[in-house]
Amino acid sequence: MRIIAGEWRGRRLGEPARGAVRPTADRVREAVFDMLAAGDAIAGRMVLDAFAGTGALGLEALSRGAREAWFLEQDRGALAMLERNVRTLQAGPRAHILCRDAAHPGPAPQAAGLVLLDPPYRSGLAAPALSALDRNGWICADGVIVIESDRRSAPEIPPGFAAMDTRTYGRTSVTLAARA
Repeated sequence: MRIIAGEWRGRRLGEPARGAVRPTADRVREAVFDMLAAGDAIAGRMVLDAFAGTGALGLEALSRGAREAWFLEQDRGALAMLERNVRTLQAGPRAHILCRDAAHPGPAPQAAGLVLLDPPYRSGLAAPALSALDRNGWICADGVIVIESDRRSAPEIPPGFAAMDTRTYGRTSVTLAARA
């Protein structure tokens, strides 16, 4: 697994043991960020990487010009790998890691313009997490939300939000959403 483009292009990221988390494949990350770049949803924005795992999505956003990123993860093994990846890239001042459940995130330090939501496949956590993040101030009014899911179980979008685009890459489905 590596950073696809930007400041840290080509830099390798560590991965936890198999089965601990499911990192987003390089080609899916590349496709997602190509979609986002077309809409200028990255540069200068605050990013939230919920269900962060290794942090690959949020770190890719930082590499491509995001102002800062907040990472929410509660699995201790994934947190350790995320911290290592942040240190490896020397992203510390722009990367903020919180040991929290994305479905119960607590109050936001500031609202994110880009929310990367990658819950465990078929967990049913996308809609509850998106609602909780919104209630707690994590999503700005014009925020763009990326929801990654298994292609066989598209995520439910909670009231107040609408899907703008959905694309499939192998077994992965990526939905771009925004406020309705």
